[in-house]
Amino acid sequence: MTVHHTLSADDIRLSYGDRVIVDGLDLDVPAGVITSIVGANGCGKSTLLRALSRLLKPESGRVLLDGEDISAKRSRDVARVLGLLPQSPVAPEGITVSDLVGRGRHPHQRAMARWTAHDYAAVAGALDATGIADLADRSVDELSGGQRQRVWIAMALAQETDILLLDEPTTFLDVAHQVEVLDLLTDLREARGTTIVMVLHDLNLAARYSDRLIAMRSGSIHAHGTPEEVVTADMVADVFGLKSQILTDPVSGKPAVMPIGRHHVR
Repeated sequence: MTVHHTLSADDIRLSYGDRVIVDGLDLDVPAGVITSIVGANGCGKSTLLRALSRLLKPESGRVLLDGEDISAKRSRDVARVLGLLPQSPVAPEGITVSDLVGRGRHPHQRAMARWTAHDYAAVAGALDATGIADLADRSVDELSGGQRQRVWIAMALAQETDILLLDEPTTFLDVAHQVEVLDLLTDLREARGTTIVMVLHDLNLAARYSDRLIAMRSGSIHAHGTPEEVVTADMVADVFGLKSQILTDPVSGKPAVMPIGRHHVR
């Protein structure tokens, strides 16, 4: 039986300088499933993810990893449990794909220790899972945006964490690569039982690929639950300021949002 690590937020207040972004937020991250955070620009989605990953320390309240304040844990111990793919990560100039993916193994290695067979296997498995094994010797600088995104996801996979946080993993990707990345994350959840939390802009893709949704508005959680529970015309109006009809996605059976603009209304 898989034992999952737990991640939660307890009454957190998040600020940038004098600007409060999130205030009084509580959250228990569901274990072993895909959760997507959705909402309008500036609502606090990425700020919340930064706090959950320990990149941003709450002004008050606590983020808890396995019931303990994450800020009090050693960085290496956190990195063995929790992986993060931030927005627009930057690779060192000239680094090869295999070397960048291999950096995902650093939290598991002791100083001056040689790589083990498991380290090599983890990197090879991550390259295979993301379909980039044939790019292993290429410089990351030479790759397309879609290829680079798969390299970063491979690095996160090589880290072999129980919890994976991704901030807009489909940004700058065409629709084919967006679906490819989300299929890959679904495979990861099904094969390893990884707890995945991601920020997504596309509400329909979020509904299709997520087990749970969190809809944020003005730094607070406006709604949370299954896609069927969260994706309603009222939620879309409240959170995005958009009139819509909610249909059934013919592919997934999940709810799908059909926006209603000022034109072409019958």
